[in-house]
Amino acid sequence: MDGFAGSLDDSISAASTSDVQDRLSALESRVQQQEDEITVLKAALANVLRRLAISEDHVASVKKSMPRKGQPSLREAISMSCITNGSGINRKQNHTSSISIARKETLSSAAKSGTEKKKEKPQGQREQKEDSHSNDQSPQIRAPPSPQASSQPLQINRQTPESKSSAPTKSIKRPPTAEKSHNSWENSDDSRNKLMKTVSTSKLISKVIKNTDKHKDVIVNQEGEYIKMFMRGRPITMFIPSDVDNYDDIRTELPPEKLKLEWAYGYRGKDCRANVYLLPTGEIVYFIASVVVLFNYEERTQRHYLGHTDCVKYLAIHPDKIRIATGQIAGVDKDGRPLQPHVRVWDSVSLTTLHVIGLGTFERGVGCLDFSKADSGIHLCVIDDSNEHMLTVWDWQKKSKIAEIKTTNEVVLAVEFHPTDANTIITCGKSHIFFWTWSGNSLTRKQGIFGKYEKPKFVQCLAFLGNGDVLTGDSGGVMLIWSKTMVEPPPGKGPKGVYQINRQIKAHDGSVFTLCQMRNGMLLTGGGKDRKIILWDHDLNLEREIEVPDQYGTIRAVAEGKAEQFLVGTSRNFILRGTFNDGFQIEVQGHTDELWGLATHPFKDLLLTCAQDRQVCMWNSAEHRLEWTRLVDEPGHCADFHPSGTVVAIGTHSGRWFVLDAETRDLVSIHTDGNEQLSVMRYSVDGILLAVGSHDNFIYLYTVLENGRKYSRYGKCTGHSSYITHLDWSPDNKHIMSNSGDYEILYWDIVNGCKLIRNRSDCKDIDWTTYTCVLGFQVFGVWPEGSDGTDINALVRSHNRRVIAVADDFCKVHLFQYPCSKAKAPSHKYSAHSSHVTNVSFTHNDSHLISTGGKDMSIIQWKLVEKLPLPQNEVITDTSATKPPASSLETARPSNPPPQPFTGTEEESRMDSSPTLVENSLEPMAEPSEEQSEWGSEDLGVVIDEEPASELDEKQGATELPEEERSTTPLC
Repeated sequence: MDGFAGSLDDSISAASTSDVQDRLSALESRVQQQEDEITVLKAALANVLRRLAISEDHVASVKKSMPRKGQPSLREAISMSCITNGSGINRKQNHTSSISIARKETLSSAAKSGTEKKKEKPQGQREQKEDSHSNDQSPQIRAPPSPQASSQPLQINRQTPESKSSAPTKSIKRPPTAEKSHNSWENSDDSRNKLMKTVSTSKLISKVIKNTDKHKDVIVNQEGEYIKMFMRGRPITMFIPSDVDNYDDIRTELPPEKLKLEWAYGYRGKDCRANVYLLPTGEIVYFIASVVVLFNYEERTQRHYLGHTDCVKYLAIHPDKIRIATGQIAGVDKDGRPLQPHVRVWDSVSLTTLHVIGLGTFERGVGCLDFSKADSGIHLCVIDDSNEHMLTVWDWQKKSKIAEIKTTNEVVLAVEFHPTDANTIITCGKSHIFFWTWSGNSLTRKQGIFGKYEKPKFVQCLAFLGNGDVLTGDSGGVMLIWSKTMVEPPPGKGPKGVYQINRQIKAHDGSVFTLCQMRNGMLLTGGGKDRKIILWDHDLNLEREIEVPDQYGTIRAVAEGKAEQFLVGTSRNFILRGTFNDGFQIEVQGHTDELWGLATHPFKDLLLTCAQDRQVCMWNSAEHRLEWTRLVDEPGHCADFHPSGTVVAIGTHSGRWFVLDAETRDLVSIHTDGNEQLSVMRYSVDGILLAVGSHDNFIYLYTVLENGRKYSRYGKCTGHSSYITHLDWSPDNKHIMSNSGDYEILYWDIVNGCKLIRNRSDCKDIDWTTYTCVLGFQVFGVWPEGSDGTDINALVRSHNRRVIAVADDFCKVHLFQYPCSKAKAPSHKYSAHSSHVTNVSFTHNDSHLISTGGKDMSIIQWKLVEKLPLPQNEVITDTSATKPPASSLETARPSNPPPQPFTGTEEESRMDSSPTLVENSLEPMAEPSEEQSEWGSEDLGVVIDEEPASELDEKQGATELPEEERSTTPLC
């Protein structure tokens, strides 16, 4: 508080002096930024001039064959194609010599910045314009960029003011001269080819400019005091700590620690169906994000199949109950390349990928699929998510497509082989049921006729009775029995079987969402609106029923469990295990909307998550279970535990923040700072201060009393020009380091009134208590080349200060060595998420890392392990090399690779090259800087580069689905 009192006593003259100093500081910063831009332009110009000299040599080689009259004009045309708007004025006879002089003047300055790293997207056009207009010599002080300032011509030759003023006129007159020169060449094929080469040279030069801009590297000043990296054209200055004697001596290596996927929290029931089954191993199989989970609820263990590269959407069990087929949607990797939807058939015991089917065949994603039953499951039928909903039949062991046909433009919700008739396939969906006869490579369709029965809006599901009849459930709550009857054939043809309705049963209020045929011949049905599970006897008479409590949502999937038990998947992402006598027990649950907030307990095996579903969940990371959950009034976005561990602060989207008791979940305190989203909550190391970072560009400071139960406003840090993204405290509580949305790194003097520290070098030696800022000298090496500044969502340093974990926008979790102070540092990279990874945090003893997915709503718990063989799901990312040598790739693989499950095309063999669950890549164009190992491990993530799943929403028919399908009600 003393800092505030002192600031109030300042005189008017002192305030004026401070204002002048602020303006001078701003001007100095602007001048420095513009000097950096000039350096970049010089580097680009050096490449332009080098290419221009090469084109001059080409022109000279045909000098004798050209009419002399057109030669100067040709040179001027070449010059204008490379440097525009007056940059080539008054060259004529001394053109070549002037280029040489300019090259000497420019190359010396370009040597410092010729390898600069990042692409400056917003300023790309302006830089190309300034390449031809900016003065070659850096001014001492420049005004802010403006159209008038940028129109100054580039002086390759010494020019008088008169020649400058006449430049526009001459540049307008040049095109006719060039045209005249071109006409004089018309009779010479060789000359015409040379002119085409001139155009190609112009295009090549533009590419050189772009490549020079793209590969900007980190710049170290001559005195070794600071370094600069570039983010979207903006230089970011980071001061080198005093204990670094020589920056060039710094080396970054791969950390010895690696990650192993231990537990996946959550289940995707919100927009999926029929995706929960019990295996003979006693495990429940389901999926979340790109992970297929095999959960033994009695032993509380999980195994994971991690072969997919994007969201898994459908699941089918082979008749042998061992092999499983899972289908995924299409995705995009970080370079914009498509990741194709496909089906993977794998072994649930060994977690071995057996076959990958449908690459290049399916559009958008896999809608539904089923194994054949009458022929022991040697065939697989798939319906994709294209507009035509193509039905394909596969011999999946041979990976050959046998038949393909368009089904309908309407939504298709289910497909199944008939259990006794191997040639019959049935599909159903919006206002239809189709009976398909499969013969060889042809499929013929018979549409089910509802006749006197009311035609439902949706036929939701289907099953088969013991006598071969087809049973359907629809959106009207009705079950229909379809029996095959023989009809009188046309003359000369044999009798034909047609499915017709012979019975109707009113089953549920609202839709019949799922049907489950039990081993004893009885039937389970799950309702949508009424949330009832009903048991039907062999004659389809109602025998037992039970209602799923409202807080769990509507029913998405029903499966038979052990003995009298059954499993239920719900729209609020619960998996329940229940009986008609004892009710339900929660086995799996998770968030139901985008997830961002994550905090780990300071000394217990606990973690807290908060999401846009307004749920705050406390998880036990040792026992892998939910401790408690509470519904708050606002969507949560960030959180932090008080060092005492007794309370936790939660920031929301509206500027309000809550403090909850970590044991009882009771509300302790509530405050409001602004009306915009809060992005970070951070307690000081001793817990006596709390910093709240907001999207209104301010950091709010509070004093904390009574172990986090009482708060009073201390101050506000004002100075950022964009929203706060991350912040960290110093050990003595005197300083804060913060990052913002426009890539600022600012430091704050908290003791003296929350003032901005103008001289940032004063903070270069602070050993920050935590390190979550994504920009800083100790961590800037984590940024990928060509990043736009939004590629990294979160970063955290381990408590033992050995590694850094990074959450990126491409579904990956990275592990770097700490400190990471060299550009393009190598990292271990892991996949399990199918959406942007929003947050990462180490547990209190660094034994585990927790990561959260955004749209996939998953929480992944990784175990830190050391000195393991390179796991199959991991990529060593070393962007310093553009292409790994072949020898290094050979040594990364085991000397005796295991036998392959099958052989196929190059792309398929790469996907199935290991007998373990994890696949290396779906795309032939893997990053050349990544080395992949094929050592197996069943619980390690995959290595495919992809972009997060678009919105996890249904692109086709989303507005047409029944109300139960579109339910987005949050957990209660």
